[in-house]
Amino acid sequence: MSEKLQKVLANKGFGSRRGMEKWIAAGRVRVNGATATLGDRVAADDLIQVDGRPIGRVQDEQQPVKLLLYNKPVGQVCSRRDPEARPTVFDRLPRLKNQRWIAIGRLDINTSGLLLFTTDGELANKLMHPASQIEREYAVRVNGVVDAAMVKRLHKGVMLEDGMARFTDIQDGGGKGSNHWYHVVLAEGKNRQVRRLWESQGVMVSRLKRVRYSNIFIPSKTRAGRWSDVDPRDVRGLYRAVDLPVPKRIAAASPRAGKPNRRR
Repeated sequence: MSEKLQKVLANKGFGSRRGMEKWIAAGRVRVNGATATLGDRVAADDLIQVDGRPIGRVQDEQQPVKLLLYNKPVGQVCSRRDPEARPTVFDRLPRLKNQRWIAIGRLDINTSGLLLFTTDGELANKLMHPASQIEREYAVRVNGVVDAAMVKRLHKGVMLEDGMARFTDIQDGGGKGSNHWYHVVLAEGKNRQVRRLWESQGVMVSRLKRVRYSNIFIPSKTRAGRWSDVDPRDVRGLYRAVDLPVPKRIAAASPRAGKPNRRR
């Protein structure tokens, strides 16, 4: 059984299928030592290289899909390796054999909360694409006076340096003075968007935590710096949210049941 080359590359987490077609056309991909061409299909025994580096054989694609959630603490970065040697979220994830974890979106170093990781690159690309309009919910502590007019502006939309942005929902989470919390929802993922929207109104964000991504909420039992498996029913919900076929096989991330990887 063979697969389209661009699909295999997308499933490996390198980008969208359309993006992979551009890589193939640019000569960046080789199959069994020969430069690939658009329309190529690959089978289980074929060896694929991207920019001269082997990425694993097609047979790896037959492994079950895995998806986990991670409760990111402040101070960790979302890169696989950091030039400043800061701790990364990947340091704490369970090891995989013949697969790799692909982050679904990012959180900046000063933001905590829910991060999703999957072994299905196509799912990750679909969920992150702006056209999918996937909701993200954040708990945010705001310093400054927030009135009804400000909330209305943030609902309607604010022009930032990279275009219009808005919250699709804002709920008062309670608190007083410098400890006042709100829950806000976005349907797009511009860089530092939550902070920049509030700052555009002259108030500052002192704490920010993502608590939901699409249909998945961060469970209270998953402490900061720990991960947990996502219920298969919720995994299937993610696939349906972006109109992808639901995989037949969904596996636990690791038999180690949420224990962090001590690798540094």
